[in-house]
Amino acid sequence: MPSTTASATDLTAAFKDAFRTHPAGIALITAQTPDGPVGLTASSVASVGLEPAALAFSVTRATGSAGGILQAESYVVHLLDHAQLEIAQQFAISGGERFTSAQGWDRLATGEPYLPAARAALRARTIQSITVGASTLVLAEVREVHLGTPSEPLIYRDRTFHSIGPAHEHSTPPSS
Repeated sequence: MPSTTASATDLTAAFKDAFRTHPAGIALITAQTPDGPVGLTASSVASVGLEPAALAFSVTRATGSAGGILQAESYVVHLLDHAQLEIAQQFAISGGERFTSAQGWDRLATGEPYLPAARAALRARTIQSITVGASTLVLAEVREVHLGTPSEPLIYRDRTFHSIGPAHEHSTPPSS
């Protein structure tokens, strides 16, 4: 297997290529700020642990929606299915339509924007954040879980959204 170690530029390009073809689940992270609701599409959400229930995600800047989420006391991480493709696309682009009544938004009792149609919505608060270059890695404790009706998962691979079905009926999850 060829490896790339020539320069920082080559390493960055190879790193991007490696992860561009690695599929990732799609989430929508929303928060309420003093200036109104904010949200962004993320492919970096991962489960971290059960006791306490924790997840992690990263954002690439600390301004705009990402900055609002980083400053919020709590936020909601929505795990999306193919039915939410249009919403994922709108929140992935600057200036996209956000928080419209047609998208089906509601609010949790704690005030965060909540999308009841999502497969799952996890209200969380930051335990720790770590700056890594221009990105911020967030470790969050899950405070509430709202389960919806799951359908075809929405993933991101090679700069495109996709839906997937099961590989086969009796698949075995990867061991940790």
